[in-house]
Amino acid sequence: MADRAAAGEERPSRGARRRQPLLVVVLLAVSSVCALSLGTPYVPPHRLVAAVLEGDTTLAGIVVGELRVPRLLLALVAGACLGAAGLVLQEALRNPLAVPEMLGVSSGAALGVAAPLVLAFSLPAVVQPLPAIGGAALGGGLTLLVAGIGRSPSAVLLTGAAVAAALQAALLVLMVMADQLDLQLIYRYLLGSLSARTWDDVTDLWPWLLVAVPALVLCAPVLSVLRLGDEDAEALGVRAQRARLAALAIAVVLIAPVTAVCGPVAWVGFLAPHLSRWFAPAAGAVRWLPWSAAWGAVVVVVADVPARLALAPVETPAGAWTALLGVPAGVALMRSGGRRRTARHGQDASAGTREQSSEPRNTASGVTDEVPPAGTSHHAHRGEPGPGGPASPPLGTVGTEDVR
Repeated sequence: MADRAAAGEERPSRGARRRQPLLVVVLLAVSSVCALSLGTPYVPPHRLVAAVLEGDTTLAGIVVGELRVPRLLLALVAGACLGAAGLVLQEALRNPLAVPEMLGVSSGAALGVAAPLVLAFSLPAVVQPLPAIGGAALGGGLTLLVAGIGRSPSAVLLTGAAVAAALQAALLVLMVMADQLDLQLIYRYLLGSLSARTWDDVTDLWPWLLVAVPALVLCAPVLSVLRLGDEDAEALGVRAQRARLAALAIAVVLIAPVTAVCGPVAWVGFLAPHLSRWFAPAAGAVRWLPWSAAWGAVVVVVADVPARLALAPVETPAGAWTALLGVPAGVALMRSGGRRRTARHGQDASAGTREQSSEPRNTASGVTDEVPPAGTSHHAHRGEPGPGGPASPPLGTVGTEDVR
């Protein structure tokens, strides 16, 4: 029965793993076609290839090639970076609630972008992500420094919430100092918007991705070790504090350039890792990482479609839709995963209890205590006279003299 229960528990997990690639591909394909076709002007799906590849000079071709395609690519890249960064933070801190919004990283990046705008500092387009990276590093560094350099994952999370609140307060001070035009830009930026993004915004991300992606690949095996706990990681030769600092640095490099371009798109780093874990609960960080990036891309692309079309011709920020849909979905996934782990632990405990009860008990001398067969009186085992006859010898002590 224990084997059948374990097989029944494993069968849905394998089915979910098989469905995950198909579901990701279908959602990306449908949402990408909707993002490129829908809107004003409407472009039929059969004309999309000609509009993108053949350089259509009509209004529809210009809108698709110069506005919708870079916006779609930016949504894919931003979602993948945020999803991967969310998994890195959650695994490094061993906390499913560790997201960029709760660790001061997103707030610091937003502060780094808003400060030059309000203070009228003109920066070249190439170095525009630098203030965002500096602000994100400031927020994450303050979080780890105040929490004791990552000594306790729970302390890091609580301290990060406090640091994020302090950085948001500083950002509000800058918004008070801004004029009306800058205030509107900052307000839309803080909600996370992909509006009016061009090819220049997409090309500015590639140098940072060339640095972050190889570091992310090297970081994935270390995350699996950190998941065991600091003591076990130290026993395996991994310095937990330094590894946690390196993981935070990689998350900063992933989050800050995206935040510099499209603002802090909320809760993508929370939802995407939980989706990857829900489909493959027994996998490790190495397998979760690419799926977290894929689900992050799906979340942002899907959210950008209603952000652009729900209140047309007015566009709403994509970050508002990711927060509106991502938080309830993430909480439901966490509860579902908790119930699944509880059921699995209960089945393992019951199976272990049945195995222990079915095994013969061994005494200190190594002799096995066997259960007497049914109908045998306990007097016979102790050599005492039974209710209707003489005393029987104890089991195992019958010799030649007794036979005589």
